[in-house]
Amino acid sequence: MTLIVFIVSLLGAMAIGVPVSFALMFCGVTLMWYMGMFNSQIIAQNMIAGADTFTLLAIPFFVLAGELMNSGGLSRRIIDFAVACVGHVRGGLGIVAIVAAIIMASISGSAAADTAALAAILIPMMAKAGYNVPRSAGLIASGGIIAPVIPPSMAFIVFGVAANVSITQLFMAGIVPGILMGLALVVAWQITVRKDNIVPLPKASAQERLRATGRAAWALGMPVIILGGIKAGVVTPTEAAVIAAAYALFVGMVIYRELKPKDLPHVILQAAKTTSIIMFLVCAALVSAWLITAANIPGEITGFIEPLIDRPMLLMFVIMLLVLVVGTALDLTPTILILTPVLMPIIKQAGIDPVYFGVMFIMNCCIGLITPPVGVVLNVVSGVGRVPLGKVVTGVTPFLLAQIAVLMLLVVFPDIVIVPAQWLR
Repeated sequence: MTLIVFIVSLLGAMAIGVPVSFALMFCGVTLMWYMGMFNSQIIAQNMIAGADTFTLLAIPFFVLAGELMNSGGLSRRIIDFAVACVGHVRGGLGIVAIVAAIIMASISGSAAADTAALAAILIPMMAKAGYNVPRSAGLIASGGIIAPVIPPSMAFIVFGVAANVSITQLFMAGIVPGILMGLALVVAWQITVRKDNIVPLPKASAQERLRATGRAAWALGMPVIILGGIKAGVVTPTEAAVIAAAYALFVGMVIYRELKPKDLPHVILQAAKTTSIIMFLVCAALVSAWLITAANIPGEITGFIEPLIDRPMLLMFVIMLLVLVVGTALDLTPTILILTPVLMPIIKQAGIDPVYFGVMFIMNCCIGLITPPVGVVLNVVSGVGRVPLGKVVTGVTPFLLAQIAVLMLLVVFPDIVIVPAQWLR
């Protein structure tokens, strides 16, 4: 019965338009009332405890690094570098979008920010070159969701805190799946782009490529510093986030000189708004998480799927399908915060590696960002690229299927994630 109360109170609040963070709090209060243990101090204590975590300091700094990167010219130089390398091949601008998405993912970790930067620059270029615009927008959206999978990733930070899993291990485990997502997009793009009447870009000379590499060198050095520092054990993910923000500020203001002092208030305000939304969601979700544990909801769900506990692969298939369905209606962070405390006890009981599950779970949640009807990243591409949302949904379909295929491949062959992750740890 507590499971029904949890689902009805949460979905009912969201159905009438209550913001997700307040719906999570309402869900927690409803569970407390149902169990006869209502206490406002428990709500306050869990919300404060939710925010009072050193690890979560990485979120505002990575958000700020992403804003500084876009405002300081780092994103544009990464795209210029990719254009110089592969822009001349057939379908080259699509490959540019994928390569740039992977590089930018290793810097900011924000799907919306990366997608906005790519869409603003590449969609006009692709339209001028004769590419199908809705399909191009769909590709850019699909490339943007790689950002939360390749480290540094705010999604991994939120999951690591909620699930009590090593964030460093999650970061390292996300590298190979993120690259596989990019390769799947390249294959899908090369198959679909044959229908377009394309005017290839002129091939860049060796000197032009060298010049583009030199201009992008500072931007390309950022992921090396972040991931190298974490892998070497010199810095924690939180400290790496501070370094990333300081590096992006220095490069944007001193090296590229595109970021002016007058731009800083706007950049900081945007980062603060994004951070406040994420942090309030985390705080509200931990109230529900505490009540979920107290009400033994994971135990009730385990009772339903007990026959699958001894069949980890089949259990993963069922969970992945569940998350795919939930992801069509919820954004990335709420999905993580709502489902993590419910699913983690089941995962541990089934003997599934929590780091492997964390990567798969985040990949699945990211796919939800390009899945209608909500599809946050679809809306970003539609707004920035001025492409009707319905056409973006049509254009994204082959790439959405490619990402789902990668997800299912990793369910069948978990060692593709586990073995490289163990080597990188």
